[in-house]
Amino acid sequence: MRRLLQTQATEMALLAVIALICVFLSLASDRFFTLVNAFDLLNISAVNIIFAVGLLVVLIAGGIDISFAVAASVVQYVTALILAQIGGGGWISGLLIAGSVGVLLGAFNAFLIHTFRIISIVVTIATFNIYFGLLMFFTRGVSIYDLPTWWTDRVILFEREMADGSWAEIRLPVLVMVLCVFATWFLIRHTSTGRQLYAFGDNPEGARRFGINIGAMQYIAFGWVGLMAGIGGLVQAHYAQEVVPNALYGRELEVLAAVVLGGARLGGGRGSVLGCVLGVLLISIIGNGLNLMGVSPYAFRMIIGAIILAAITLSNSSIEKLLPFMRTEGRKS
Repeated sequence: MRRLLQTQATEMALLAVIALICVFLSLASDRFFTLVNAFDLLNISAVNIIFAVGLLVVLIAGGIDISFAVAASVVQYVTALILAQIGGGGWISGLLIAGSVGVLLGAFNAFLIHTFRIISIVVTIATFNIYFGLLMFFTRGVSIYDLPTWWTDRVILFEREMADGSWAEIRLPVLVMVLCVFATWFLIRHTSTGRQLYAFGDNPEGARRFGINIGAMQYIAFGWVGLMAGIGGLVQAHYAQEVVPNALYGRELEVLAAVVLGGARLGGGRGSVLGCVLGVLLISIIGNGLNLMGVSPYAFRMIIGAIILAAITLSNSSIEKLLPFMRTEGRKS
């Protein structure tokens, strides 16, 4: 039992915090604890979860990427332009195009990091500005509204009419999110590549001496977050039914806070898909609750900043140190 608590301490702590916050919000707003609101939260959180599982792989490998949200905006625009040239396409062609462009943008980050031995945060700060500057320069901030019907038509996977006439719906973004979560979980937990990513993030020099290809690890990690950025960008445009150049600007800090809060260590070598998903849901629940309570959206930005500080503190501290009962059980056993 103690070993289970130690290995899943972060996830269990997040579940407890989420439960407490949900109880408080259900008392503060009668609209929070409803099936409609729960499904809306899931639909809204889908894109952030897709981004988060991509970023998780980079953090496990000891890197950091803050350019993925802007890269997703670039992917949206490029995909829309290519689809217009080929006559509209469909979901398969859209995913192939978006995923390929995303992987290329991620691989460009990995190329700079590996070739010039620059730390990842510096590279991604640079590419963040490059991608966004080029996007705004060439698009002049003009949105694209004339998208193919397959891209904008809502796909409802499950729906239920409530007593007040409202509809609780689970839409396509949730299905895509589940597939991305499963693929990431399988990559990091059930493949030799995943084990190498953990080893590289935990001890880069030891991994190098053990024969792990460092360049391959960086390309895989940043290529994966690029792939998730591409898919997430496509799904976000589907949800919004338009392509807006700056729609995802600023999303990177929210996602980073959620992933680190979910147990991923900024130094690398640690992190889980479950913790990552719970971190995103926690932040989404807080934002949703504040909105239902009529609190200013600026308060949410302050809370995100506080969460980043808390997440970094937890990342640099052993979770067992924060749970005295676990240390007590350790001495007894």
